[in-house]
Order: sequence, then structure tokens, then C-alpha cells
Amino acid sequence: MSILRFRQDNSMVDKICLVTGASRGIGFHTALGLARKGAFVVLVGHNQQRAERASRRINAYAMKKTTDFLVADLSSQEEIYKLAEMYKEKYNQLDVLVNNVGGFFLKHRESVDGIELTFALNHLSYFMTTLLLLDAILSSGSARIINVSSESHRGHEMNFDDLQLKNGYNGMRAYGQSKLANLLFTYELSRRLTGTGVTVNALHPGFVRTYLGKQNELVRGVMEIVDLFAKGPEEGAKTPVYLANSPDVAKITGQYFIAQKQVPSSSESYDTVSMEGLWQVSEQLCGLDTSRVQTNVTDSAFHMSEDDFIRS
Repeated sequence: MSILRFRQDNSMVDKICLVTGASRGIGFHTALGLARKGAFVVLVGHNQQRAERASRRINAYAMKKTTDFLVADLSSQEEIYKLAEMYKEKYNQLDVLVNNVGGFFLKHRESVDGIELTFALNHLSYFMTTLLLLDAILSSGSARIINVSSESHRGHEMNFDDLQLKNGYNGMRAYGQSKLANLLFTYELSRRLTGTGVTVNALHPGFVRTYLGKQNELVRGVMEIVDLFAKGPEEGAKTPVYLANSPDVAKITGQYFIAQKQVPSSSESYDTVSMEGLWQVSEQLCGLDTSRVQTNVTDSAFHMSEDDFIRS
């Protein structure tokens, strides 16, 4: 991409955004798209060199410092907590949070916290990052939270009896369940933040070439063939950038989007019992007390502090 192709429209000047999984793929192009709108974007990646290089590239395109980067492995609860603290030490507000990081794992793996890795990275990182940054989000007045889900959520339900799939692991089932969790979290958080001015929406980025699953040697060859028919990550970034910036969705919350259009998600994703059950188990697994995140919250001084984070 040439520096000459960078066009800035300044519609998001004075806005601060944070994008997880932003070193490459959809996350990188989402960050680039937000920078083109004039926003200051904080990129989060787990690899220091890749995160720094991605930030440097966007700054070069803009010909000014329009990004920062923070390094964190978002499958680790301790690192998510440190990420939130680092962010709040540097910035007082968060206008747009894009929860984009994700992974697909062919074999059962556990995070450093002993949690099935797909669930830890694809769902719990969204839950924990959002809630630990919620005071900064609320201070923005009219912030937007955007959760990258997937059409892979269809045909799945939350197996609360074996949420971490210890009895018969299947990579596709784990991934589909985690993407369903993204939607249940989106809808429940939207309900709890009614009246705050904060919107919460989810999206499917489309059939896009990404690095998802390519850490698995057995599926890497298949993914490379599939990629021949997939869209580029810049196409996948269009909907998250739209949700972050468009005035058309400024007041819309608790919805699911594909190709910048509002669409219904699966019937399972609207199950209120599953929403509440997932919220409670997420609290327990993360050690977070979220009792202050209630419907019709109006206190912009909400603060999730170290006292709310219970370390094992």
C-alpha cells in the first residue's frame, strides 16, 4: 500500500480507539481505517515487533503519529489486567473499542490460567478487556464497543455442562461456541448499558483471508487453498470501521451486522438465560465483580479497580 493512497477525512478527529489483534489482518486494516478517519488508534498485539511495525506503518501512511501500540497476550488474564492499567495511565478516554483478537485451535489447549484457549482468547478477552476499560469508555460520553463475531456461531449453543469441551474436544465446536459467546456478551452488555450513551454491536467480517488457524500445521495447507477464494482483510475491516464511525448507527445498539447491514443472528444468540449464564460464568472465570454494570447505569464515574480483580 502506497503512502499516497492514505486519505484522511477527519470525521473522527479527537477520538481515541483501541483495536485488539491489530498487528495484522482485519485488526490492522481496521486500525488503518480508523486512522484514515482522523482517529488516534492504539494497536494491541501479543508480539512486540509486529505491533511496533504495524504502528509504524500506519504512522508512515498518515505522515504523522496517529497510532500507539501496547503489547499483551490476551489469552492471559494477568496481561489483560496490565493492558487496561497501561492504557488508563496514558489515556483518559476511550471512544471506540474494537474487540477483534481471536484464534482457532485444532487440538485442546489451555491458557496460562488453565482455561480452554479458544474460549479464553475469543470470549473472555472481550469480556475482561471491555469491563476493565469501562470507566474510560463511559467517560467518552457516546462511545462505541464493537465485537468481531462470525457466522460460525450458527448451529452452536453454549454447553454450560462442559463449557471448555474437556469431554470430546472439537476445534470447530470450540470456535463456533466462542463466536456465539461474542453475541451473547454483546446483547447482554448492551442491555446493561442502557441509558449510558454507549453502544455495543457485533459483526461478521465476511469470508476473509486471515491468519486464523494457521498456527495449526495440519490445517495450514487447507487454509492456504481456501484463502485463494477469500476476500482481503481490508474488505473484512469495512464493517468494523463503519460501526465505529458512521452516523447511521450512532444510536443503534445490541445488533449484529454483516457487510454494513443489520441482520438477525441465530435464535440461540437471543436466549436470555444463556446471556445471564455466560455473564455469571465469565465473572467467575475472570475473577471480576461486575455488579455495578447494571441496566440503566448513568454514573459515568464507574471504575473497575484492582479490588475488583481477584487473582488466583
